[in-house]
Amino acid sequence: MLRGVLASIALLAVVMVAGCGSSDDEPPSWSLNGSTGRVTVTGAKNDTSAPQVSVTTPFAVTETQVHTLSGGDGQTVGQGANVTVNYVGVDGRTGLQFDSSYTHGQPAQFSLAQVVPGFSKAIAGQRVGSTVAVAIAPADGYPDGNPSAGINAGDTLVFAIVIVSADG
Repeated sequence: MLRGVLASIALLAVVMVAGCGSSDDEPPSWSLNGSTGRVTVTGAKNDTSAPQVSVTTPFAVTETQVHTLSGGDGQTVGQGANVTVNYVGVDGRTGLQFDSSYTHGQPAQFSLAQVVPGFSKAIAGQRVGSTVAVAIAPADGYPDGNPSAGINAGDTLVFAIVIVSADG
């Protein structure tokens, strides 16, 4: 009898733990309140979908903020590395996407020395395979704006970045 009660308790504990576990199917996310507005960046649901960036506008930060959504297991990316990344870029003022490698249909390749400082800060020191979110303060982005991309002076930029590979 005691053995049956103990077995029932053990089975109940297993069922409760299984029912309370976190869902590994949910992609990681990060939310940040800015000096105005809020942003939430959610990792991709699979290898072919893009991460999601949701903005309560106008969103602004005074200092660049970097958050690793999921760590990779590849090499560490050096300061001046040449990288291949997938990314989604959103303007915090408007909440509109201004660029995306997913829209272009292929990852982007460039040297970290060729991008705005905030983008480089987000990637250098991370491991290949990581998914990173960054809210870039105007001083680390385009302080004078980038009219061809619809970015005004003083706009905060938000990126979700997947580091595909790095050389250096």
